[in-house]
Amino acid sequence: QVQLVESGGGLVQPGGSLRLSCAASGNIFSINAMGWYRQSPGKQRELVAQITSGGHTNYVDSVKGRFTISRDNAKNTVYLQMNSLKPEETAVYYCNADLRTPASLMARNYWGEGPQVTVSS
Repeated sequence: QVQLVESGGGLVQPGGSLRLSCAASGNIFSINAMGWYRQSPGKQRELVAQITSGGHTNYVDSVKGRFTISRDNAKNTVYLQMNSLKPEETAVYYCNADLRTPASLMARNYWGEGPQVTVSS
């Protein structure tokens, strides 16, 4: 069984910073891309940032220059450093991993439960 366990959410003032972490555990054969999505009330879930196993990154335009995604392959962990946060970025942030277990021939998406990030004064 695979689990994605996130940490690091909370309340931060506008302009502040937070760092999210997500560790994948369980019976994992390999992990391809890992990423972070967010969803606020009434809106669709959107991709924030993604990183491949080789370290190639991709960001939504609105966070470029402020957010940094990284990963530690040895720990099956992905991080999201968020700087200069804005109130409109208040959302639940979900960790995502495209991974394969030993029992499966194909990789599939796994999701964490998502920490709440609230940007407010």
